[in-house]
Amino acid sequence: MRPVDTGPPRSVRMLYAGFVALLAALLVAALVPAAQATTVPHRTPARVAVKAVWPGNTPNTTGGKDYYLDATLGRDTAAGTSPATAWRTLAKANATTFAPGDRILLKAGEQWQDQQLWPKGSGSTGRPITVSAYGDPNAGRPYIATNGKVSSPFRADGTKNPATVGLTGSIVLRNQQYWDINNVELSNDDDFATDITDGTYVRDGIMVSINADLLAAGADSVMDHFRISNVFVHNLDGPSHWQKIHYGAVDFQVFGSKSYKDYGTGGHHFKDVRIENNTFENVELHAVQFAFNWFAADGANAGQYDESGKWHEGWEQLWVRTRDLYSRDVYIGHNYAESIGQGAIQLANTKNMTVEYNEVNGFLKRYDAVSCGLYLWAGADSVMQYNEVYGGPNNEYDGTPWDLEYTNFNVTYQFNYSHDNAAGWMAYMGNSSNSIARYNLSVNDNGVLVKNMLSTNYSPTYVTNNTFVYDGADLDYVHDETFLSRVYFLNNIFYNTSTTTSTPWYRRTGALRQAVFSNNDYYEAGGAHSTQEPADPRGTRADPRFVGDPADYVTGAGVDRIREAAAHFALRDDSPLVDAGRYNPHLGAEDFLGTPLYYGDAPDIGIAESRIGPRVPDPVDDDPIEEETDNRVDLALGRPVTASSTHPGANGTLTADKLTDGSLTTRWAAADAAAYPITLDIDLGADTAFDEIYLDEYTDSGTNPRVQSFDLQRWNAATGAWVTFASRATGIGHDLTVTGFGTVTTSRLRVALTGKIATEQYTPTLTEIAVYRG
Repeated sequence: MRPVDTGPPRSVRMLYAGFVALLAALLVAALVPAAQATTVPHRTPARVAVKAVWPGNTPNTTGGKDYYLDATLGRDTAAGTSPATAWRTLAKANATTFAPGDRILLKAGEQWQDQQLWPKGSGSTGRPITVSAYGDPNAGRPYIATNGKVSSPFRADGTKNPATVGLTGSIVLRNQQYWDINNVELSNDDDFATDITDGTYVRDGIMVSINADLLAAGADSVMDHFRISNVFVHNLDGPSHWQKIHYGAVDFQVFGSKSYKDYGTGGHHFKDVRIENNTFENVELHAVQFAFNWFAADGANAGQYDESGKWHEGWEQLWVRTRDLYSRDVYIGHNYAESIGQGAIQLANTKNMTVEYNEVNGFLKRYDAVSCGLYLWAGADSVMQYNEVYGGPNNEYDGTPWDLEYTNFNVTYQFNYSHDNAAGWMAYMGNSSNSIARYNLSVNDNGVLVKNMLSTNYSPTYVTNNTFVYDGADLDYVHDETFLSRVYFLNNIFYNTSTTTSTPWYRRTGALRQAVFSNNDYYEAGGAHSTQEPADPRGTRADPRFVGDPADYVTGAGVDRIREAAAHFALRDDSPLVDAGRYNPHLGAEDFLGTPLYYGDAPDIGIAESRIGPRVPDPVDDDPIEEETDNRVDLALGRPVTASSTHPGANGTLTADKLTDGSLTTRWAAADAAAYPITLDIDLGADTAFDEIYLDEYTDSGTNPRVQSFDLQRWNAATGAWVTFASRATGIGHDLTVTGFGTVTTSRLRVALTGKIATEQYTPTLTEIAVYRG
C-alpha cells in the first residue's frame, strides 16, 4: 500500500519563512472497512496559492549590512548594498568576509547555475549572518543549481584529501559559526535523469563542517548556532556504494586527517543547531546527516575497551563519549524527505537532541548498502518522537524505519508512526544503555519487528506499550537473531491480521532467551497461536477492539496530524485491554495521544491510555518486572574462579571473576596463545551438591562461539585429582544447560575447555558459569 499525496510532491510542501499559513482543519475521511490505507489530503496549499513575505523585504534587525544578489541584472562591480546595486555572481559573495548581523539576500525567482556559495566570516551571539531571499513574493525561492561543480574530497589514489573535504555543497560553511540559512532552493547534480552508480562523486546541498586540521592551536573548535529552515533541496546524486564519506541535503560533519587521539577533548563539535521546515526530494545519501566524525575511526588502533572490558571497534565511536566530542543542543523537526538514496535522517555523535515531526517517504532507494530511515548512532540523552516513516525497502540487514544503534546512552523512541516498511520495524544493534521504545505505532512493517542484536547492552532495553499490526503470512519474524542481554516487552499489542498464518516469533533456538514478556496482548485473526509464542503469564489473547478498522489505517495526514493515525488504534471503552497493563517507570508520563499515565487500576495495553477511572497522579512501581528472573540459587555466584589463562587486554578487565558475577554483559577471555586444555576452576567453599551447570559464550558482531569441546570435572579430595563427570564435543554457544550427569557433590568445579572450533582463530571467551541444584 503506497500512501498518496493530493498534489505534486514539490509544490504541496513549499514553505516560506515569514509566511504564517492559515489552514482550515481537515478531518480524516470516514473510516470504512477496507483492505487498504485511508489517505487524507495534506495540509499545505499549493505553491501558486502562497503569498510570501521574504525576510529580505523586511528590515535587518541584527545591526549588520544587507548585501543583495541578482543573477540577471546584478553587477559584481556594484556596491551590492541595495536591490538596485546588487551583485551578480556568487563568486563575489564568496570573496567577501561578512560581519556579524550581515545578510546575504538572493533575489526570488533567480537562478545561479554552475555556482557554489561559500561566504566567509562568522556571526556572533544575537547577530548571526543570514542567507535568505528578497524580492517578488509571488516568485519562487532563489535557486542555486551547482550541477556537481564542487571540489572532490578525494585524491587521485582514492584517499581523502583533508584540504577539500567539506567543500562539496551548493552552500558551504567551514570552521564558521552563527549562521542562518533559509528560503533557498538547492540542487547539485549535472544530470537529473541518470542515476550515478560508480565513481567518487560527493555532492551536498548545505555542507557545514569543522576541519580540525585547519584550526590554529587554541582556536575555538566548537561551532555554535546554526539555523536552517524553509530550504528546498533536491536532486543530489552519488555512487550506489560506500565511499567512507557521508553526503546529503543538509550535512554537518567533523573532519580530521589524523587519529581522534591526536586531537583535544571537549571540542570539535556543533552546538545549538535547528534544522526545521525543510523539504528534501531525490537526494543521496541522506536528507539530513549530522556530525559523523571522520577522525581515522577505522582499524585496530581506533578501537578501545570500555570500563567493563567490552571491546568497541573504532567505527562504534565510543571515543566520542570518552573524549566528550558530542555535538549538543540540536533540534531537527518538521522536515519532509522523499525518495532518499540511503538512510534519510542519519544522526550521530550528538547529545541533548530532539528529533520530531519529520516525515520520510521512501529511503534506501538507490544505495547498495544497509541503513535505516531515521536514527541516532553513538548519541546520548536524546529523544526521537512524532516522526512518520514509510516506503522502506525489503532489506535483509537493516532497512527498518528506526534503529536502537551502537553506543547510544539514554536514547528514547516514542510516539512514532511507521507503516509499509518491508524490512520491519526496529533494528537493534547493542552496546547501548537505557534504550527505550515506547508508545510507537507500527502497521505493515512486515519484515522483522526487532531486527538483529549483535552485542550485549550495558543495561536492559525496554519495549513498552507499542502497537504492532502485521500480516503473519508476510512477516519474517518478531526477532531474527538472539537477544544477548535483557529486553523487557511490556504492555505491547501484537496484532496479526493473517487468517492463515500465526506469528513467526524467531528463527534461532533460544532467540528469546534474554527477553521477558509481561502483560502483552497476542491477537491472532486466524485464531491459532504459534508454538513459538513467548510465555507471558499475565498476557492476553483478546481482540483489542480498536476504535478503527486495522485494515483501514490512516496515511497521508502528515506528521502535524500524526495523532489522527494513532487515535485510529485507541481502545474502545469495552476493550479487554483497558487496565490490563502493568506500570513501570520506563513507560514515561503520557501516551501517544498526550493522555497522562495512568487512569484506573493499571495502565492500558497499547499506545493509547483510556480516561476510564480515577487518574493516578504519582504512579509507583510496586511490582517491578525487573525482579521476574530465575529465582533458583546459583551456587557459584560470587565464588572465586581461577583460570589457567587470562587475556591481558581490555585494561585488565577480562578476568575469571566475571564468570561468577551474575552478569552476561561482562566476560573472561583466554590469552591469544593459551594452550588447551584451558581450565576454569570454581571454589565452591565447601562440599556442594548440584545437578545442572549453565555455560554461556560471549559473542558480538565480530566474535563467534569458539569452543568445540569441553569436560566438566569435580575435585576428589581423597585422591587429590580431578574426575570428569560430563563431556561434550558439540560446542557451548549461548545458554547451554548441561544435565544428565546425576547429582555431583564436590567443593571445587572445573570447566576444562579442550578444543576450539576449527574455523575459529582466537581462543575462547565466556560470560558466565552457573551451578544449580534442581
